[in-house]
Amino acid sequence: MNDRIARAALTRLFEPGDRVGRALVGRLGAYAALRLATGAQPAHAVPEATVEEISEALKRWAPRVPDLDPEKDLATMERLGGGFLIPGDERWPEGLDDLPDAPYGLWYRGNIDNGIPAPSKCVALTGSRDSTSYGASVTGDMAYGLAQRGICVISGLAYGIDAHAHRAALAGSKGEGAATLAVLAGGLDRDYPSGNADLAAAIRGNGLTLSELPPGSAPTRYRFLQRNRIIAALAGVTCVVEARWRSGALNTAHHAETIARHVAAVPGSVHSVICVLSTVLR
Repeated sequence: MNDRIARAALTRLFEPGDRVGRALVGRLGAYAALRLATGAQPAHAVPEATVEEISEALKRWAPRVPDLDPEKDLATMERLGGGFLIPGDERWPEGLDDLPDAPYGLWYRGNIDNGIPAPSKCVALTGSRDSTSYGASVTGDMAYGLAQRGICVISGLAYGIDAHAHRAALAGSKGEGAATLAVLAGGLDRDYPSGNADLAAAIRGNGLTLSELPPGSAPTRYRFLQRNRIIAALAGVTCVVEARWRSGALNTAHHAETIARHVAAVPGSVHSVICVLSTVLR
């Protein structure tokens, strides 16, 4: 088993924020970590995790072990017109290396020939799912203008601000490079939300849909929050257009701040209860 196959298996075995799993990979490498986590070799402590912590983690991972079939996952993505990137690949987005908890690999569907632009060529636009007409208008103007200038728009395919950003970027594209990329919180064999499936297909025309989760993985609230760090790392600037106080969009902005990315906000209408409070971005 090579490193690519081992990492593909780890994307199914470990949740993105699993601290013990990350400790094993960091200390032992992907292949040896997979063997330990699946019981193929005896468990032992590492400096970053005690025997007790690893024992508890083994119980947590055990129900997933029978479902591990990385070769099948890789074949599924190939059939869907995609693949799997790992660190060191020519097309691996180096912006992800700035994350303290970078993905073990990145599943993709779409036009990989256009690649994933460097953070300096990407802007993340995100915000509320129940956006106002004002927010939609501002998002559309920004995304269209960015695409016209050859800047790739990153977002999460959600309803509201995300969808407006993707659509406007596609409309503004000059056909040179990826106009927009969508980072999903579940497997790429199912576009989520399903109401944006046509939009996802359009994005894949010259860009990509991306996920750190293998095919068949269901999106969950936790996975949405973890997904946001990838959006932040891929972009040099994260701009929140409209967001509630506890929204995932603000979570994306905080991830961006953590890795020293630029953060911006568009003041919402003073009549809107979902306007961004700029103080949370200080």
